[in-house]
Amino acid sequence: MVWSWLSIDGVKMPLLRLIPCLACLALSLFWDILLPAAGHAHCQLTQQAALCTGFQLSSVPADLPKNINELQLNNNTISVLRNTCLSHYPHLQVLSCANCHLDTIESYTFHNAPNIENLNLAKNNIHTGYQQTSQALWHLSRLKVLDLSANGLTENMVAFLLRNMSSLERLSLSGNIMLRLDQAIFGALHRLEELNLERNGIYEIEDKAFNSLQSLQRLSLAFNNLPCLENFQLTQLLVLNASHNNLEWFISDQDMKEPFHLQTLDLRDNRLLFFPLLPTHSHVQTLLLSDNQIGFYQHLANISSLNWTTHVQFSNLTGNMSNVTVELWDETFHGDISSVELLDLTGNHVVHLPLGFLGKMRKLSRLKLGRNCLESLDLKELSASLYELDLSSNRLTTLSANQTTLNALAYLTHLNLSLNDLKTLPPKMFVSLSSLTTVDLSYNKVDICSSVELDSCIDNCDCIIWTDVRSLKQLYLRGCSLRQVPPSAFNGTPITHLELSDNPGIFLSQESLASLSGTLQQLGLGNTKTQAFDFTLFIHLRYLDLSRNSLSHLPGSIGVPHLRWLDLRDNSLTSIPFQQAETLSNSLQTLFLGGNPFNCCDMDWYRMLEEVNTVNIMDWPVTCLHVVHGTHRVDHLSGNLCRISDEEPSWWYVVLLLPVCLSFVGIIVIFTLTFRSSRVPKLINKRCLRHTSY
Repeated sequence: MVWSWLSIDGVKMPLLRLIPCLACLALSLFWDILLPAAGHAHCQLTQQAALCTGFQLSSVPADLPKNINELQLNNNTISVLRNTCLSHYPHLQVLSCANCHLDTIESYTFHNAPNIENLNLAKNNIHTGYQQTSQALWHLSRLKVLDLSANGLTENMVAFLLRNMSSLERLSLSGNIMLRLDQAIFGALHRLEELNLERNGIYEIEDKAFNSLQSLQRLSLAFNNLPCLENFQLTQLLVLNASHNNLEWFISDQDMKEPFHLQTLDLRDNRLLFFPLLPTHSHVQTLLLSDNQIGFYQHLANISSLNWTTHVQFSNLTGNMSNVTVELWDETFHGDISSVELLDLTGNHVVHLPLGFLGKMRKLSRLKLGRNCLESLDLKELSASLYELDLSSNRLTTLSANQTTLNALAYLTHLNLSLNDLKTLPPKMFVSLSSLTTVDLSYNKVDICSSVELDSCIDNCDCIIWTDVRSLKQLYLRGCSLRQVPPSAFNGTPITHLELSDNPGIFLSQESLASLSGTLQQLGLGNTKTQAFDFTLFIHLRYLDLSRNSLSHLPGSIGVPHLRWLDLRDNSLTSIPFQQAETLSNSLQTLFLGGNPFNCCDMDWYRMLEEVNTVNIMDWPVTCLHVVHGTHRVDHLSGNLCRISDEEPSWWYVVLLLPVCLSFVGIIVIFTLTFRSSRVPKLINKRCLRHTSY
């Protein structure tokens, strides 16, 4: 046997004896490297943050780097935070344990992690051990952000948890079961700036419930059961969201001389009967009142037969009388609305606006009055700074405005008059609005003026002039019962989006839109009975709607523009020529094909569109029609369904020839029985009646 020798410190040793020692040394080094990594194999380390979300951890990892300042443990199964679980991470500032089935936080859990500033405990079961959790939170003297949403907490539990949380700046209690708010709950939160109380079922707020929150700037009470907000006194508040409640009244304290700093008031989706009573000195800029029951009723107070009261006194739920007494129909009693920039009254019961109401809002830039019952509107009162006006879905029949009024609206860019009963408008109304970019007149009865009518229309008439509207980019004339688009109707108007759908039978020639050849990018011709239109000139066209037109074939020029979006739904197309589909596939990104009787045996064009992998067919799966087998999904088509004749199976020929053969046999039998009936008995006797040996 040959030995190898290794000299260590002058001592010769056989190399074979050293192999176990070397193996142990290598294993030890490997284990020292591997063990820390294996301990947090599910955590991703990014700078000083450990992301351990969604790996079914049952406890806090103990072998993460000690210098981390953020630990994300969301979506695990950590039911208890032990006293020592954070002792390894003294620099921790952010801890998130949302949706961890957490029900207990031991009293000294945060004793060794006092620097935590942001703590997320949302979607857990803190209500089961809230006393211990409260004791644990006492150690977080630097805590600024706390999320306790969706933990099954009542108002008494919350008051217990927040006893020593004077450092908090942001607090979320959404999704709990708080029903009534009083002063005891938030008494210690002097630094709180943002409070979220959404989705709790709150039905009452005591007058002094928020008195201690002197730094509060953002308050959300959305999705609760509040019947009213009375005696509003939070002067320092900037944003109040009380949407999606049952509010019938909003009344601020009119006796306060201190100005309110409120900028955004959100009262959407409530039951407000009257315009909110804003503070006397207000800075409200955004006033959201959509989907209520607001109306203005002063004209009804003059009808003696109704015998309605003209004054009302407000009281709270405990029966204590309020000192607010107002004249119910006084439409000037709205508080200070001079700073309002956005007013959204969409979806209310407004029949008319009080005289001088809009005139008070000199900074108004956006006015939304859609889905009301307006029968008239005086444009003279509109603010000169207005750039968006929505009057859609009302009962307007006429809209009158003189040249001075139109010139004053120099900043108006968006005008929506759709879904009214408009029949007459000032014919040069849109020419006079120098900044107008978007007009929606859909579902009205206003026609387009021809060149002959341009001179005859001086005052209100039943057609509109669209020439030389230099700023207009988007024009929507859907469902206007248009008879035709006159030649040169849009001369001098750089329209990029033109919607003419739902005008069945409209006469549309290439000359009608020729002036838009250099600008038009989107064209809607759905349900216009268009069969043939030359798209050759419109080289910038990118979006085209040809749906609901009973098209049996596509226009030959449809491939000239580099279309990106094409709607061919609900036509009579049985196929698309392969070459035409190939041309479209070079630029097309979105395609609608549903509702066409495509031939199942002529779908090569469709398979090509699928293979190019650049065209997104939105109404997949597309169906096709087979003469024998009926309707099929294209993706389920079988190769046997459309075989050509020389590949048909032999049994098909047997089925076809069998009736012919049977017919010949029947003819022979009848012929024999008819003309040679005498020989049949002899033939039977000869063949069948033979002698036997018995």
